[in-house]
Amino acid sequence: MSATEKKDQFRLGFLTAVEVPEQGYVGGLLITNRHGRPLEFQCTAPLKPNRTQEILYGTTLGSYVVGEVIARTLIEKVGVKPHLILTELAEILELRNHVSMPVGFLEPDRVIVAETTSNTLTEQPTTEAPLKIGRQWFRLHAAHTDDRADVENHSTQIPKDADMREPFERVREALLETVKNGVAR
Repeated sequence: MSATEKKDQFRLGFLTAVEVPEQGYVGGLLITNRHGRPLEFQCTAPLKPNRTQEILYGTTLGSYVVGEVIARTLIEKVGVKPHLILTELAEILELRNHVSMPVGFLEPDRVIVAETTSNTLTEQPTTEAPLKIGRQWFRLHAAHTDDRADVENHSTQIPKDADMREPFERVREALLETVKNGVAR
């Protein structure tokens, strides 16, 4: 593959965070090509809010720490910029207001309901206007309506049978391994 082909290749960013007891939140961003092969991985050091922050931010503390501080830091420091950022945490969807690329939130599994007029089952989305990428459904930030056409256009490059949940498992596992190794040092 030539350098031009690599540069123009559609890139996905899988961004998530975990809370580690006694250490705080740690976030990770895995950049992959459209087939899920890693191009770059970045993670943060554990970030533990202090008591004053807990008091002042109240119930919004988690979304501030994960969605703004950790997520923005990861996007700023990654060398291979993604065309689309995917997350499994609703708090990270807010990141879209701070970056130029679309952010998609992995919807919970769609609900299967039986139609009363036939014996067939149909899928009903759990939120309005989800967008299918691979085998999963994603919701985009409502304030950025132009993102949908861009994501629909690029998502055709992703195999229809791609499991978009699996990269998040890799990120979480890598984060826990990194934290474990950091503690052991």
